[in-house]
Amino acid sequence: MPKPVVVVTRRWTRRAQDLLAERFDARLNPDDTLLDPEEILARCRGATVLCPWGADRLDSAFISRLPDSIRLIACVSAGTEHIDVAAAKARNIPVSNTPDVVTEETADLTLALMLGLNRRLVHGDRLIREQGWAGIGIDDPNGGARVWGKTLGIVGLGGIGAAVARRAQAFRMPLLYHGRTRRPQLESDLAAVYCENLDELLARSDIVSLHCPLTGETRNMIDARALSLMQPGAVLINTARGGVVDETALIEALKGGVIAGAGLDVFQNEPLVSQGLLALDNVLLSPHVGTATVETRDEMGMRVIDNIEAFLATGRPRDEVAP
Repeated sequence: MPKPVVVVTRRWTRRAQDLLAERFDARLNPDDTLLDPEEILARCRGATVLCPWGADRLDSAFISRLPDSIRLIACVSAGTEHIDVAAAKARNIPVSNTPDVVTEETADLTLALMLGLNRRLVHGDRLIREQGWAGIGIDDPNGGARVWGKTLGIVGLGGIGAAVARRAQAFRMPLLYHGRTRRPQLESDLAAVYCENLDELLARSDIVSLHCPLTGETRNMIDARALSLMQPGAVLINTARGGVVDETALIEALKGGVIAGAGLDVFQNEPLVSQGLLALDNVLLSPHVGTATVETRDEMGMRVIDNIEAFLATGRPRDEVAP
């Protein structure tokens, strides 16, 4: 009996890719070539499963052109805002993602951005490499801001937000959070205080960390008005999605001293980054690497394989995404 054909749009880690090729008739992308929509559609002919990456945009027009043989879209990402899930459902094509396996790595990077931004680690590294360091001083211009003990406001206390909160406990940071769903058990476990509205969280936090999905409701949620509510010494950390923040408003707030700084792993028009952000000294930039460890990328591939096998066995993937 022939194996189901699975199309992957980007190169996976060796371990995950080898296992995929062992279990299925895998149409791989070993050169990691960026495929345009027409090339992806061509590779889907006669295939059963399409495995897109987070940067692949599968809108309703694309999904309408998928061959009838495609029965599952198994994403190699936690987010699915790049896919028109409703259009897929209309064609009876389930969509799955890889939610839990990205949690701890993204939380690690969130803390790295907090520490790197506040303690000016990149500035110090650059100063030494450029041989501009003249030694330590009491009133050191290379000094940064304290992290431990500062009030951390988490927007979205889901898996990643909660993982960040657990790490923040080690820094003795008072925790505030806001989200659509209140989490009484986590409030108890983490000593987190719920803010009924986002405005309250923004006004009371020294560090605001974003962990909400990108939806119509959250797009540009952090705009000029929201930024104006933050304290002048506060910083914004975004490891969620670039579209949650109005970048133009953020640049103006950073230039004007409305807030003190920002640590960003995601951007509105990836992989392009605004020249306004690049010109600022109070921003720490990271190239969307929240999940980018070998271990997690391995686990993401394995989770996709789990979803495919569950779908083939039961007609439903393990991590089916609702429209």
